[in-house]
Amino acid sequence: MPHSRRATEHRYGNRPTMKDVAARAGVGLKTVSRVVNGEPGVTPDTEKRVHEAIEALGFRRNDSARVLRKGRTATVGLVLEDLADPFYGPLNRAVEEVARAHGALLINGSSAEDPDRERELALALCARRVDGLIVIPAGDDHRYLEPEMRAGVATVFVDRPAGRIDADVVLSDNFGGARDGVAHLIAAGHRRIGFVGDHPHIHTATERLRGYRTAMEAAGLPVAESWVSLGSTAPARVSATAAGMLAGPGPVTAFFAGNNRVTVTLVRVLAAEARPVALVGFDDFELADLLRPGITVVAQDAAALGRVATDRLFQRLAGADLPPVRLELPTRLVARGSGEIPPAG
Repeated sequence: MPHSRRATEHRYGNRPTMKDVAARAGVGLKTVSRVVNGEPGVTPDTEKRVHEAIEALGFRRNDSARVLRKGRTATVGLVLEDLADPFYGPLNRAVEEVARAHGALLINGSSAEDPDRERELALALCARRVDGLIVIPAGDDHRYLEPEMRAGVATVFVDRPAGRIDADVVLSDNFGGARDGVAHLIAAGHRRIGFVGDHPHIHTATERLRGYRTAMEAAGLPVAESWVSLGSTAPARVSATAAGMLAGPGPVTAFFAGNNRVTVTLVRVLAAEARPVALVGFDDFELADLLRPGITVVAQDAAALGRVATDRLFQRLAGADLPPVRLELPTRLVARGSGEIPPAG
């Protein structure tokens, strides 16, 4: 039977099996199994022939059988803060790519920074028997996951640590990045620097504020409480806060923005200012380099956070008996112009 006709029959008739793939590629059944499951011990040329046979026959692995045999569902759950936030796009994609390389499907959802919704999402994913969870915490108490973790659901936290349990966490150096960003403004001659950040219950917000205060203290600079504001990142709140810091005697001459949402609002506020005001933001964002001046940022590698966390997850799923670890990835100061503006006057 010609290969093309046989492939057509397999695609639209009986489902092809590993035996069919083995026969077409001219290899043993075990070799096909190794290629399909990503196991070592197959030469590149043989692996190529097997993949060509898989493609020609339209073979799809029977994951239902694997679930029954191994007790796994080949799915991973990801609980994000907000899928619409540009920071989480690269992180989500990196998690998906690593999961796919391990033959797993990613299921994700957004907590909208709501601890109750985070818990609901995480437990719903566990109820659907995901093999592992990657969680960007909205709450500060994750003891609800202890029974799931004891039952074998591998769990890794990203961007913020878990609350009240010991678990793997992968973070950016929020403290060091903020300290370096504020020190950059100080080096440009600024002495009155405003800090506008996210809600104070969020780990990243408090760590970035700690970095701000440390940089100011290291330079021997006092910090007026009117220069510091944590709260909602809604444009109305940030705009009103910035206007207050820019008004009256002794206004700030520079801002350090606690995240990309704050930075974008401050760009709009400062565009209307008659005098130049310096700005450094934590998190990069799209088109930041095309503005005039370009926006100086402390960039964190969201994709690396996702990759490292998912690699750790699959180490646990492979049976590695590892103690919980805290991994902190470095940030990078990207100078583009807005953070190098000297104080006016």
